[in-house]
Amino acid sequence: MGEKDPLRTYRGKRDFGRTREPHGQDRPSDGEPHFVVQIHDASTMHFDFRLQVGDVLKSWSVPKGPSADPREKRLALPTEDHPLEYEEFEGLIPEGEYGGGTVIVWDRGTYRPTSHDRRGRPVPFEEALERGHGTFLLHGSKLRGEYALTRLRGGKGEAWLLVKTADERARPGEGGTPDPRRARSVRSGRTLRQAAGAG
Repeated sequence: MGEKDPLRTYRGKRDFGRTREPHGQDRPSDGEPHFVVQIHDASTMHFDFRLQVGDVLKSWSVPKGPSADPREKRLALPTEDHPLEYEEFEGLIPEGEYGGGTVIVWDRGTYRPTSHDRRGRPVPFEEALERGHGTFLLHGSKLRGEYALTRLRGGKGEAWLLVKTADERARPGEGGTPDPRRARSVRSGRTLRQAAGAG
């Protein structure tokens, strides 16, 4: 993973005496890699898109959320790696803590990397992301089919685009994400408001 503790940045931004977010147990991954999409009602409402790569969740903040319409290119801003346990996290992050606000699990499931080189040979997913373009097949409750993450060149800071592939799971013209304030968690069935009330 490059650095000795891939969760150092994540842990450095949080006071685990105040937040119930997982500290991370450094447990090895097993089985098919997982993904999770969380809705985060912070200073600005956004979706957090996370893919398990090795022993961490690679994470992007997606302001408008993922879309099933291949014509809708969604901006995805990378954030720090999160622990694997974060895919279960839902609830209130205390005010004053990094990223404070309410989180629910909007979708989750497994995924299969599908990146290939120009000769059609499979490329390891971590390597594909390092090169700036990774494709993957999602098997979620809400999101299904192939998606791609592509790093944008130039500009200030790093930015990516999250785009649905035009496959049989695509929904042109109706791929917009739901109103986040009315959306329900696939984990608990709660809305953001209900999750905030539960503490």
